[in-house]
Amino acid sequence: MLFKQDIVRGIAAGEVTLAFRRWRKPAAVAGGKQHTFAGMIGFDRVDPVDPAAITESDARAAGFDSRDALMRSLEGREGDIYRIAVRYLGADPRIALREQADLDPAERASLAARLEKMGAWTREVLRLIRDHEGVRAADLAVRLGRETLDFKRDVRKLKALGLTESLEVGYRLSPRGRAVLDGEG
Repeated sequence: MLFKQDIVRGIAAGEVTLAFRRWRKPAAVAGGKQHTFAGMIGFDRVDPVDPAAITESDARAAGFDSRDALMRSLEGREGDIYRIAVRYLGADPRIALREQADLDPAERASLAARLEKMGAWTREVLRLIRDHEGVRAADLAVRLGRETLDFKRDVRKLKALGLTESLEVGYRLSPRGRAVLDGEG
């Protein structure tokens, strides 16, 4: 689920507590969460709502100036309208993880086993990012003869382990990612 930056900031500040989306089928579930630039957002409830039941107060809770502005934002899309109760869960745990570069032997072995289980592509992608920091994902994918979306999906898996960081353009290895590659000799 995409959020505008000002809405994410509002959620983090506790000022935005609702979101509304028009979906053919829900793209979020109660109990789910999402990574954002400001941290983790949780979805407490995801319920279909009759448009007539949406109030001015709902609109303000969703970060809109008025109900009309909220309803205009939902125009042009198909499906039912859903009311999503959102809240800020805290900092993205991947940020702290990626700074943990001082790996003891047990952590190093565990991480190596995890990467091995994921496949040989993991080290290939880590080396590529190390050698081409800040290069667009599409350009990196071409170097590996891969589709961009598949490549990005794999980089997100490495990011979840704290090994990579997204830049404005491209990626770089985190201190943890560099430690993993450096430890391989």
